[in-house]
Amino acid sequence: MTLLDEKTRQDIKSLLEDLAGPVELVVFTQEFECQFCRETRELIEEIATLSEMIDVEVLDFLENKDRAEELNIDKIPAIAILGAGKQSYGVRYYGIPSGYEFSSLLHDIKAVAAGPDAVPLDGDTLAFLDSLEQDIHLQVFVTPTCPYCPRAVVLAHAMAIASDRVSADMVEATEFPHLSVKYDVMGVPRTVINETEFVEGSVPEQMLLDAMRAASN
Repeated sequence: MTLLDEKTRQDIKSLLEDLAGPVELVVFTQEFECQFCRETRELIEEIATLSEMIDVEVLDFLENKDRAEELNIDKIPAIAILGAGKQSYGVRYYGIPSGYEFSSLLHDIKAVAAGPDAVPLDGDTLAFLDSLEQDIHLQVFVTPTCPYCPRAVVLAHAMAIASDRVSADMVEATEFPHLSVKYDVMGVPRTVINETEFVEGSVPEQMLLDAMRAASN
């Protein structure tokens, strides 16, 4: 049984046929007490069948604790997108990337394949990222029905691809309600920066950059 219809499969295959490099999708899951773990695994495995450049590694979250810690995975279902040579750029998805977020996943697969040199960020942003002396963690809370969320996710992940100091998570708000309560997520997208700064909505690059500057001071 497939999750994607034939037209969608062909569209994805066409989209992924020009990947700039290999990509590995590492899925963390477990058999019990994990909403959407099975569906997330099946979705990623199906995507991988549509491109010879994509590999999948499926790991049990508990049995592969060391690997989870290595990739800073702290909840499931989770997807880490790795580039050539299993390079981790800190690009992570928590929760199934369904609805509008499916487009974010496909975009990020291509972005990770292309690597840091191809990230379309402004010069001012790149200069700030190059100057970072401390880590920045971005958490973008989304829902599958939010049409504005993919832009916020893609921008946060672009920051992570461009800098070893930045990691960025898509967090599906309804799958992790305790985090939505913790970070007072009343609407999406909401981006949490280092636990101290918050950005509401799908903002321009400069506004996210300003918030990242504030969080790094």
